[in-house]
Amino acid sequence: MLILRQASVRDLELLQAWDEEPHVNKSDPNDDWNWETELSKAHSWRELLIAEADGVPMGFIQIINPAQEETQYWGEIAEGYRAIDIWIGPPGYLGKGYGTAMMQQALQRCFKHPDVMAVLIDPLVSNIRACRFYERLGFQYVEDRTFGEDDCRVYRFLRTDWEARSMAGWKPGN
Repeated sequence: MLILRQASVRDLELLQAWDEEPHVNKSDPNDDWNWETELSKAHSWRELLIAEADGVPMGFIQIINPAQEETQYWGEIAEGYRAIDIWIGPPGYLGKGYGTAMMQQALQRCFKHPDVMAVLIDPLVSNIRACRFYERLGFQYVEDRTFGEDDCRVYRFLRTDWEARSMAGWKPGN
């Protein structure tokens, strides 16, 4: 069973260790999450979540409201969006369906807010495995875009698609 829980300062060493994993570093090479500071801050526009599989921490998700996020990473953007960062820490959990389950729960969290019309994600262009993963889940390609030093692909998942698929009993990966 996979659950999402709030990340806290107790997760500092875990997140720092995951940042050193080659597959995590490769997907986010130019970012310093500054965990010591960020884990101690609470923001109304952000959730920092740890995914646990059968009680074992194995993944991380950040969900933000990009219109309110303090660095304006996404630039000027209207209300009605959420943006997700997601990764699995220990490599032994890759390729086993955990990412799909994590994303399903993240999308549910995002779309429980009636004002959210779409969810955004921005994997590196070079991260072909991640791009294929998001496409399989139903994310639609929007554009290639440079964020800081990173060339990324922007994808979105529309509320209308979520509602149609949810009514049909769809779950990501089905």
